[in-house]
Amino acid sequence: MPIRCAVPIPRLNQKQFGEISFRVMAHVFAIHRDFGRLFDERIYKQELAQRLPGVRLETQVDVTHRTFTKRYFLDVLTAEGALFEFKAVEDFTPRHRAQLLNYLLLLDLAHGKLVNLRSAEVQHEFVNAAMTTGERRCFAVQRHDFDVHSPGAVALEAILIPLLDDFGTGLDLSFSEEAVTHLLGGEATVVRDVEVISCDGTTLGTQRLSLCAPDAAFRFTTLAIPPTSSADHCRGLLSHLPLEAIQWINITNHEITLTTVTKTPQ
Repeated sequence: MPIRCAVPIPRLNQKQFGEISFRVMAHVFAIHRDFGRLFDERIYKQELAQRLPGVRLETQVDVTHRTFTKRYFLDVLTAEGALFEFKAVEDFTPRHRAQLLNYLLLLDLAHGKLVNLRSAEVQHEFVNAAMTTGERRCFAVQRHDFDVHSPGAVALEAILIPLLDDFGTGLDLSFSEEAVTHLLGGEATVVRDVEVISCDGTTLGTQRLSLCAPDAAFRFTTLAIPPTSSADHCRGLLSHLPLEAIQWINITNHEITLTTVTKTPQ
């Protein structure tokens, strides 16, 4: 897997990470007491690096697949290899947890910690990655309702499956979407404003969609159990667009489901 990190990071077990976290958080609590809660997160990180030897800030990670490259920066990394993501926000959101989990999965790490210094009391939360990279590469592909003859289907599958073979499932959905968009020709080619047509034929405006072919859009989801109405909603969207199909990709930890949705149920 072509992931390059500026420093090697060992995979710590829960006990190892917990001991490092205890030491780091003692400094974090002291910084919060001394500085208050109104500074930007970069100030808190810089102060932590001043107080705790061996702390690295903004460690660079480069991820590549074919011609696609994405660069990440890890907030706080201790000399022992413990990863912390700092925030200065009113409260944690699912997006913050997903961001840290994405880093853990890419680097094949088991444990990380979110730290928020904007709250009245320091907010901190463990984030754990239960699956290793090897386990995340073991997935089945379901194609029962996938029409390889529909627009963009073959090209999309030819890009997606090798990408997941390389990096595994479970990563932040935006990573897969960004990589697929790049490999289909780039955002300028793939992301288009598509005309939306009313029931009486009136043009209502445009909807920004990602296209895998001139006549087909694609959609990614990570639904554990896709509701039976999902295809109907795609079909409802499609009925007001000058497109032939939507290629719907649902990604879970152990299964990739490829579905072609057309205006008339197949």
